[in-house]
Amino acid sequence: MEKSNFIILKKIKVFIVKMEKVLLNFPKKDILSRDFMYHDILELLEIIYIANYESDLAIKKSCQIKALAKINKIDFFIERAFSLGHITEKECSSRITELNEINAMIYTWCKNGK
Repeated sequence: MEKSNFIILKKIKVFIVKMEKVLLNFPKKDILSRDFMYHDILELLEIIYIANYESDLAIKKSCQIKALAKINKIDFFIERAFSLGHITEKECSSRITELNEINAMIYTWCKNGK
C-alpha cells in the first residue's frame, strides 16, 4: 500500500468516527438522511480500498472519481444537516474542512495517475 493512500484511508477512518458521534444526535424525524449519509461515508471507505488495491489503471481512476463524487454528496448532507439545525456551525465547518482535505488528497492521487 502506498504511503499517500494509507494517509487517505487513515483520514477517512478518523472522519467516520467523528461523524458517528454527530449522527447519533440526529432527530428521529430525519433518520433517513442520517442513514444515507452514514452509508455514503462507509461506501467512500470501500471505494478507496478498492482503488488502492486495483492494478488496472482505468478501474482505479473510475474508483477515484466515484470517491470524489461521494465526498461532494457527503458535503451536501453535512450542509443540509447544519441548515436544519442538526449540527452546529463549528461542527459543520470542522467536518467540511476534513472532507476538503480528503478531497484534495484523492484529487492529487487521481491526477498523479497511480
